[in-house]
Amino acid sequence: MKISSILGLNARTQLYAYRYNTARGKKIADSKIQTERILKRVGVPSPKILKIFRDPTEILSFDWDSFPDRFALKPSRGLGGEGIVVVKKKLKDGVWLTTQKEKITTADLKLHTLDILEGAYSMGNEPDVAFAQEYVGRAEAFRKWAYRGTPDVRVIVFNKIPVMAMLRLPTKESGGRANLHQGALGLGVDIATGITTKAIWHGNQIVFKPGTEKKLRGIKIPNWDLVLTTAVNASIASRLGYAGIDIVIHPEKGPMVLEMNAQPGLQIQIANGEGLRRRLDRVDDLEITDANHGVRIAKLLFAGRYQDAEQLEEGIKTIGTKETVKVITGDKKKVEVLAKVDTGAWNSSIDKELAENLGLLTKENILWQKKVTTSMGSEMRPTINLRYYLAGRLVNTVGTIAGRRGLKHAMIIGRRDLQNFLVKVDDYTK
Repeated sequence: MKISSILGLNARTQLYAYRYNTARGKKIADSKIQTERILKRVGVPSPKILKIFRDPTEILSFDWDSFPDRFALKPSRGLGGEGIVVVKKKLKDGVWLTTQKEKITTADLKLHTLDILEGAYSMGNEPDVAFAQEYVGRAEAFRKWAYRGTPDVRVIVFNKIPVMAMLRLPTKESGGRANLHQGALGLGVDIATGITTKAIWHGNQIVFKPGTEKKLRGIKIPNWDLVLTTAVNASIASRLGYAGIDIVIHPEKGPMVLEMNAQPGLQIQIANGEGLRRRLDRVDDLEITDANHGVRIAKLLFAGRYQDAEQLEEGIKTIGTKETVKVITGDKKKVEVLAKVDTGAWNSSIDKELAENLGLLTKENILWQKKVTTSMGSEMRPTINLRYYLAGRLVNTVGTIAGRRGLKHAMIIGRRDLQNFLVKVDDYTK
């Protein structure tokens, strides 16, 4: 991970959190109750709030037996998972069983709620509001990975684009909480597939789940596309241009927004082994229409090593510096094009006239446009979704449009598309 690509605390705060987040958005993110209300209003799923406690008299007069067998008791402005009690089962005679298999009484719950109101778990110990929320539990895919508590997925959303994600798994040390500072595991996630790639514990890279021989790489997060679109829709609803959206996956209801953060932590960079700064810079000036558009661009720009599992199984293929590729046209046909493999270029590009003839410049296929100044003046140059076969493998990428009329090669293959290929260098001398 290059130092220049890392996003630091000051840069996060000054360049992104303050610049792109509205005061209203920050206020919403600071309150879990307001978060639930705003999301409910626009149809973004989040765990249902069962009861809100604002005054001590409400706590004493409330019929606690009216709660369902499972619920979570939380402070509205709590930090780092502190002050949360998750009840898993109602026993008898006013006794409850928590997810940590501790027995607590209704009297204990009342005292804990009073502590929340007095600010025992809020920032600056200021008076707070307590609320009981729907119990989420663990999705089946996480049962052997998470210790008792509910895992969540932190998605960094910027400019309506999910730029980085991390799966957080509760451990025995973290007390079943998905909080890295308390000992939870952080797993980097490939944006394109929702498959975990790396893992950290207490800031250090690990391969196996502590105390076991279970590899943490390769875990598939269910409903991945919906996780990403839910995160983006939450950022849009809250007017947070730069945010960390925490998603939990309900076993029956699917992805839900647990909370939002206007200044999300930066350990997600260590978990992914990649800096945020470069990714943020790449999408800063793009015009995104909606959540689906943002997710589509994220998958093309930030696809990692699991973008195509079949390619990984096939291994590395050797290609030359000149290759005949089969470009998939707008009407799903395959047209052969002689392309130059250029490791000096990052993105692949294709001639404008050729792209138009192949039906690739339709409104639906153009991802974004940028103003480019050349010796001939200024022009809007589109970037498209480009799909082609190289050495028998399907490459799904972004391609820039360029005027290559009269040049020998109408298409250039850049190095972002060459992750699973070996280029024969000696071809350059021919």
